Amino acid sequence: MSTAGWVSALEPIHATRGRARWRYTCHPGAPLDARAIERAVVVIAGVDKARVNPAARSLVVEFDAAATTAERLAIDILRMAPMQGQKSAMRDGEPSAAPVALSAATLLATRSLQPGLQAPVALGTAIPLLGEAVDDFLEKGVTSHVLEAMAVAISIGRKDYLAANMTSFLLALGEYLEASIERRSDDLLKHLLKPDVGEIWVERDGAEIQLDAAEVRVGDTVIAATGRVIPVDGTVLGGEAMVNEATMTGESVPVARRRGDAVLSGTLVEEGRLRIYAERVGAQAAAARIADFVEHSLAAKSATQLEASRMADRLVPMVLGLAGATWLVSRDWERVAAVLQADYSCALKLSTPVAFKAAMYEAGKSGMLVKGAKALERLAEADTFVFDKTGTLSTGKLEVTDSIAFKAGYSPEDLINLAASVEEHYFHPLALAVVEASRRLDNPHHFDHKEVEFIVAHGVASVIEGRRIVVGSRHFIEDDEGISTWKQREIIERLHLDGKTLLYIGFGGELLGVIALRDGLRANSAATVRRLRRLGVKRVLMLTGDHPERARVMAGELGLDEFHAGLMPQDKARILQELAAQGARIAFVGDGVNDAPALSGAHVGISMHNGADIARLASDVALLEDDIARVADAKALSMATRRLIDSNFKLTVGLNTTILSAAAFGWLTPVAASALHNGSTIAILLRALAGAGLPRGRRARKAPAIHQKKVSA
Repeated sequence: MSTAGWVSALEPIHATRGRARWRYTCHPGAPLDARAIERAVVVIAGVDKARVNPAARSLVVEFDAAATTAERLAIDILRMAPMQGQKSAMRDGEPSAAPVALSAATLLATRSLQPGLQAPVALGTAIPLLGEAVDDFLEKGVTSHVLEAMAVAISIGRKDYLAANMTSFLLALGEYLEASIERRSDDLLKHLLKPDVGEIWVERDGAEIQLDAAEVRVGDTVIAATGRVIPVDGTVLGGEAMVNEATMTGESVPVARRRGDAVLSGTLVEEGRLRIYAERVGAQAAAARIADFVEHSLAAKSATQLEASRMADRLVPMVLGLAGATWLVSRDWERVAAVLQADYSCALKLSTPVAFKAAMYEAGKSGMLVKGAKALERLAEADTFVFDKTGTLSTGKLEVTDSIAFKAGYSPEDLINLAASVEEHYFHPLALAVVEASRRLDNPHHFDHKEVEFIVAHGVASVIEGRRIVVGSRHFIEDDEGISTWKQREIIERLHLDGKTLLYIGFGGELLGVIALRDGLRANSAATVRRLRRLGVKRVLMLTGDHPERARVMAGELGLDEFHAGLMPQDKARILQELAAQGARIAFVGDGVNDAPALSGAHVGISMHNGADIARLASDVALLEDDIARVADAKALSMATRRLIDSNFKLTVGLNTTILSAAAFGWLTPVAASALHNGSTIAILLRALAGAGLPRGRRARKAPAIHQKKVSA
């Protein structure tokens, strides 16, 4: 078992950049000396100064914001070992093998020691166990440690030193393996979600050089060019670029970024080049925040964990009572020692959190970030799934839905072919969608044109058959090219009301037509809904700000139970409240900024991969891949985790009850009882760590071909 740390709880009071204040609580028996706490805190990496007010239990820390964060410091402070002013092995979570080696050496030497030395050696080896048992008894009453110490003390009192030393060795080995298994489950998660950052281009002394990510500092000028992911959070100093921010904001159309604009790490420069003043780097940057989710979740206990821990504590007096009854019936201290070897505590208390962590690790490998055991627990309970539509049930990828030509002699197909001819070398999502629509036409045609001019954040321009053609935004057409859209305003307004993105085509100084685009239904949305029903979900609903008729068609295609359309952001949260009042346990799936209140207010919130940063922060489960099938995977994983925990619980109770009964009837010696108890406990922990019965990895799915809608005139 791991030794208790120094500080048991930290309550955040106030935090600014480089300074944080907490109200702290120390573990029982831990030193309360303010100077000792200050000395321990000040050696944590990144800390400049620490000040403790023991009367108010206040801890103020000043730190280097470029090197650490208030959240990271809180974790480090909670891991501090008592009376140590440096980063100890305990703080790092590394279990010590020294007690195992000492008890093993004592066990091997038991037979060769002179009779007069056997008692003091056995007692000396057992002193740490006995001391821990005394501390436990004074602080908590009768615990599993107290029972184990009683068993060793009885063996020593009976002069059965082999049994005493064997028990001490098995207990030390069991605690070491249990701590190692729990640490292993933590490390798997942290390794899985550790940000993977390569080398970064930085401007120093007028030259551009490549540095390892760890060498980049706040204040550096970072360079991000076409095709590169922005590695820091910062402000644009110079240059202009189209940046795809879908990973952070959920916006499928790239946005223009120029001097003075803020940019986020993890976003992609699709076209252009930026010089960025680095304001947050490394663990501070937006793309690295995802790893902190798990750091915080490891300390949070679910209701299942708390109940397992409470049950384990309730069963300890029962074992003590059984030992007493065994002595009254048999007057055999050996039987009593054997009974005291077995208890339910370790397996019940440790296997549940290890199982949750194993499930979280499997979730990460399968493209899902589960923020703690509570999230998995609530997801297993969810019986109603509510989906936002755009970017969730729909793809978020643009498809051409309408091509409307305003000039006689030009067909909708001509309009698409003209636009595609000048857009084919442009990698903007709108351009890609138009080029793809042209390829799918019955008669795709390429119009010869002069050199294409790319105007960042506006569109493209060229010359075809001696006339200037411009393809781009309304602002580009009207303000820059002087082409009026007034005569076609009714058609344009109708398309806008339908929630479509418009691409304007000007030819020879006139508005030739508009191409409307909208994201389509995901190919596997209907299959995901069907799978959720097979997993026991009672109701599946859709919420959208879209028009009711389109929402009705989509709900019919997906086989949904209900839909609510024309909603404002606050309406979504209200509908969830109404459903919850009816007794529904809701899993809400969304991706936008306006979904954050609904995500945080649901029984469990699931954010899509391309969701807004605030939506992913507010959610309990964040998808790491843009695949709605992961929603059903997460539900299946949560239910499998619950089955694993239930089966481990039954195994723990069944095996330990059998061992206790056999020991009480005198069928097991203390050594055999200890070996069986510790062996079964470790086996159950390994079973939890291995995630027995959990869904493994991702399923191979072949998406059906997406039907191309016929372009309307």
